[in-house]
Amino acid sequence: MINKGKILVTGGTGYIGSHTCVELIEQGYEVLIIDNLSNSESFIIDRIEEISGVRPKFYQFDLLEADKVDTFFDENKNLKGIIHFAASKAVGESVKEPLKYYQNNLMGMVNLLEGMKLYGVKNIVFSSSCTVYGQPDSLPVNESAPVKPAESPYGYTKQVNENILKDTVAAVDHIRGIALRYFNPIGAHASGLIGELPKGVPANLMPFITQTAYGLREQLSVFGDDYETPDGSCIRDYIHVVDLAKAHIIAIERLVDGKNTDGYEVFNIGTGNGFSVLEVIKSFEKTTGIKLNYKVAPRRAGDIVQIWADTKIGNEVLGWKAEKTLDEMTSSAWTWEKNYRESASQ
Repeated sequence: MINKGKILVTGGTGYIGSHTCVELIEQGYEVLIIDNLSNSESFIIDRIEEISGVRPKFYQFDLLEADKVDTFFDENKNLKGIIHFAASKAVGESVKEPLKYYQNNLMGMVNLLEGMKLYGVKNIVFSSSCTVYGQPDSLPVNESAPVKPAESPYGYTKQVNENILKDTVAAVDHIRGIALRYFNPIGAHASGLIGELPKGVPANLMPFITQTAYGLREQLSVFGDDYETPDGSCIRDYIHVVDLAKAHIIAIERLVDGKNTDGYEVFNIGTGNGFSVLEVIKSFEKTTGIKLNYKVAPRRAGDIVQIWADTKIGNEVLGWKAEKTLDEMTSSAWTWEKNYRESASQ
């Protein structure tokens, strides 16, 4: 296979990062990973190798360590680009620990861009979020919708990082960037070897569902059933993590090929469909045959009522489209959960 060049993936042992590493390797890229393992496990490197046949080069340190970031860039010349995932990412935790989020998420980006500026690295894809829209005025939400005051510190760090990237692209001639505002990734790789693996109590819906089904959690909480939605539960645009990973490869190639003539671009990455929390539960029960033990709990701080993507620009400009169904998302997540728990118990 032709070596298309080196791509740095920050947070590459994490959920979305690991799936993106697999897709990059399968497309012929040489993958380098920086991760501090604060919310992931080192064995994921083995799993990436098992799936792809290639072991990515792994650097364990924190992007807040500016000297180590500088050393990395000095030792790894000729990077084709960077895909930047590394960040703290739980909405609820960010409400409780805002300073942690402002430090981790903002300074990590600054140190990375400083390295790009100093060492002539041209291309970066930033892992942004639909949280930048807050509760949108109209649905589906498109890229020209106003960026609302954030509902959480996590959401605010995504807004600020987009501005940091946009301003840097404007100020530094050689840097080009794309921010992918993605919606709610769930599901797992078809191999069942990698998937969402939060440390401690899950902050996201899908791993809480799978852990409850496996018996690790006594009960699943549905946060609110009194929202103004058809079934009273919150609505999100759930996207399969493999579809999402593929969007990153298309975005980095757009940069490498010099197609993003504007220097800085933003794309929604979603399915264009909204599913409620209760609909996700029903899909899981249908695809697995497992009846979930869940209860309705009070609304959660920082949650918006409903959001789903207008994907027209991403579909047309990037030539990318989400392909996998909700049932594929829930069934693959369960396969991963079972495989991981069974292998961990051996």
